[in-house]
Amino acid sequence: MQKKCLECGAEIRGRVDKKYCSDQCRNAYNNKVNKDSKNLIRNINNRLRKNYRILDSFPLKDGKTKTTRTRLMDKGFDFEFITNLYTTKKGTTYYFLYDLGYLPLENDYYMIVKRE
Repeated sequence: MQKKCLECGAEIRGRVDKKYCSDQCRNAYNNKVNKDSKNLIRNINNRLRKNYRILDSFPLKDGKTKTTRTRLMDKGFDFEFITNLYTTKKGTTYYFLYDLGYLPLENDYYMIVKRE
């Protein structure tokens, strides 16, 4: 009894446990299966990566710098996408993207910091 390729239906030759007739069919099948579930994750990761690159584009002096909300937004920063929050003992909340973070200050200023 010959097995059929899960993607194109062609007969499979070779190992007993083979499921696809070629790498192209294997990739096409897996791309179809994962398309919907991976799309949301991919979009979120792309936004996190973009936010990180924007924070990283500011030169830091002694691990921190100041900028305005307008400068961040002009570069395309999206304040809804962060990886974690850090609240100090005094109650100050830092918003982090991996090891880079920002702290909202007065008058739409932000301090960008790098966690060691």
